[in-house]
Amino acid sequence: MTHKLRKAIRNNAPTLEYEKSLWAEGKEIIVGIDEVGKGAWAGPLTVGAAIVPKDKRLYRIRDSKLLNEEEREFLFGPTSEWCVAWGIGQASNDECDNYGMSTAQKIAARRAIEKLPIKPDHALIDGNWDFVGGLIGKNNVTKIVKGDAKCLSIATASILAKVTRDRIMREQGKKHSLYSFASNKGYPCPKHKKALEAQGPCELHRKSWAFMDQTRFPRAPKPMKDPMQGLLFQN
Repeated sequence: MTHKLRKAIRNNAPTLEYEKSLWAEGKEIIVGIDEVGKGAWAGPLTVGAAIVPKDKRLYRIRDSKLLNEEEREFLFGPTSEWCVAWGIGQASNDECDNYGMSTAQKIAARRAIEKLPIKPDHALIDGNWDFVGGLIGKNNVTKIVKGDAKCLSIATASILAKVTRDRIMREQGKKHSLYSFASNKGYPCPKHKKALEAQGPCELHRKSWAFMDQTRFPRAPKPMKDPMQGLLFQN
């Protein structure tokens, strides 16, 4: 593929504005965090954590949703090498079923942060809900709505998480070809819905989700109400 960005996304670059502000306050290790797979019907919930350098830029970084699959794959290698440190954490579809999406997101975030070889001083997270505060400190988290489009660290994390999860789903697509995971990555689409109606869920599906009510197969029990006691510190 060409090294040039498509014209449509050329001017939509995330910046280091948030990181620079925190560095000026004396916070040295800033981690950007983003999740992918939250709305999927199958596969893991995946969280990326990325610490970017102060003195080097990789100018093709964009929100992973703005990039196509080929562009993301092309950027994965240079991005992972450019980072000071990065980590990926995942919560399985069974954990999403057993504990609910909010807890699964915290589990995946904890696993991503634990993969980092250095401890962050502050986290920048995409969205308006703090799912990492208990891991770094509630006063050491900045929530940024549409952060993957605005903040370089979060955009970096979004690419690393998206490519990692997509690769898993493409590989699983070889085993579960009926559901077209290689193309839909576990998200709803006509082929995926048709396969569910005909075959029912496979081992990767989130069987407690509402989409199961649209099939002739039983929906799993809803997640536990309060599974948090000690859970985040389990492997």
